[in-house]
Amino acid sequence: MKIFAIGLNYASHKEEMKSVFVSEEPVIFMKPDTALLKNGQPFFLPDFSNEIHYETEIVIKINRLGKNIAERFAHRYYQEITVGIDFTARDLQRRLKQQGMPWEIAKSFDNSAPVGSFVSKDKFPDMQNIDFHLDINGKTVQKGNTAAMIFSVDKIIAYISKFFTLKIGDLIFTGTPAGIGPVAINDHLEGYIGDEKLLDFRIK
Repeated sequence: MKIFAIGLNYASHKEEMKSVFVSEEPVIFMKPDTALLKNGQPFFLPDFSNEIHYETEIVIKINRLGKNIAERFAHRYYQEITVGIDFTARDLQRRLKQQGMPWEIAKSFDNSAPVGSFVSKDKFPDMQNIDFHLDINGKTVQKGNTAAMIFSVDKIIAYISKFFTLKIGDLIFTGTPAGIGPVAINDHLEGYIGDEKLLDFRIK
């Protein structure tokens, strides 16, 4: 099982990160299967970072084998979606970027990819018009709508499949909007698509 993630896929997030990077193609990075955190298990703050940030994202699950998928057929390759968190060791990422080094360890560490319960995409008339949000300790801290994506879900699938064979169970984190921020011990995170809570876990 592979976990793909898309960076800088919302203009609002690019603005808050003060990014001037412009790409005509999705920015892809990967997390190992050991990054997956599910079933409401707690996230334990690692000792190598003092600045773990949440990034709330729509996550899709691949349901069939695919390679070089045409964008017009990409909708056939997933049936379920959820909300997930791309945890980032921001202090570590910042230092590595300044040094011109790869920054996988800031994104891909153990348990850095919590995901909620998956639901059928058939519940949503349009994949590119889905509201989602994150509450921490009962307060909404981040919200977005997939209509604001720079690259659509289908375009992302088509692009990834040029380079990687997609297999059943692979996950794609589709990018985060503005509103990222730090987590602390005892925080209670709840992720929603629309009004349905799909993600619920605590920081330890």
